[in-house]
Amino acid sequence: MANEHGQKWDRCLADSTVKIATGLGVGIVFSVLFFKRRTWPVAFGSGVGLGMGYSNCQQDFRSPYQLHGHRVKVNE
Repeated sequence: MANEHGQKWDRCLADSTVKIATGLGVGIVFSVLFFKRRTWPVAFGSGVGLGMGYSNCQQDFRSPYQLHGHRVKVNE
């Protein structure tokens, strides 16, 4: 059980980090290209990434019976 919980936390942190970094990158691009180097697109992109990561973490921790398969062995 503890190992499962640790794996969920690892997935949660990795997923959130990727989403925040992607939102930050998209915010920087939009800030430079379209909004005359304002800071709000960067904050908005990071916030959207954080919200998506948080939502995915909630979903992962609330569904205890969902299996995350890595390999499927077929017995022949």
